[in-house]
Amino acid sequence: MPPIPPITKALMLICTALFCLQFFVPLTAWFALWPFSSPRFGVWQVLSYAFLHSDLMHLFFNMLGLWMFGSELERLWGPKRYWQFLLAGVLAAAASQQVITTITGSPVPTVGASGGLYALLLAFGMLFPNRTIMPLFPPIPMKAKTFVIVFGALELLLGLSGASGVAHFAHLGGMLGGWLMIRYWRGQAPFPGRRR
Repeated sequence: MPPIPPITKALMLICTALFCLQFFVPLTAWFALWPFSSPRFGVWQVLSYAFLHSDLMHLFFNMLGLWMFGSELERLWGPKRYWQFLLAGVLAAAASQQVITTITGSPVPTVGASGGLYALLLAFGMLFPNRTIMPLFPPIPMKAKTFVIVFGALELLLGLSGASGVAHFAHLGGMLGGWLMIRYWRGQAPFPGRRR
């Protein structure tokens, strides 16, 4: 197994350390993404929420995905571009979640790196569409492009069904942010003439 590249490793360590610290310090009160309408909302939360996780399984699956998809993308892009891409996914996920909480009036805060992870998932599917992936659930091998379509469709269906407890539209927002960043890098609409 190749070594985990530095940004991915740092993010995994920080998220794990903060998860442990949450048992002793009420980090959610200050650093979760609270709705705009909440007196607890702070502008820093559009980033800080991504480093917190609600339970051990939430942390485990996000860190597994970060390792699976993030490691290869960081090696491909390098640290700077990888960090920019993750930032786009996390910010777009936060914006999407704030729109949904404003519409629904939900007072519940959001935590987790899932928005950034779904951006990475989308990028992996776009850059390595025919790479075979074996997800844990269901344990069926599938091409990366199929994996992205299936998970995106599931998030949309679960979000529209009102399934509670998971920020499905934040996940979709992360995918949108990742897609827009790749389009920006390629100089494609809606960013014509911006090829880098």
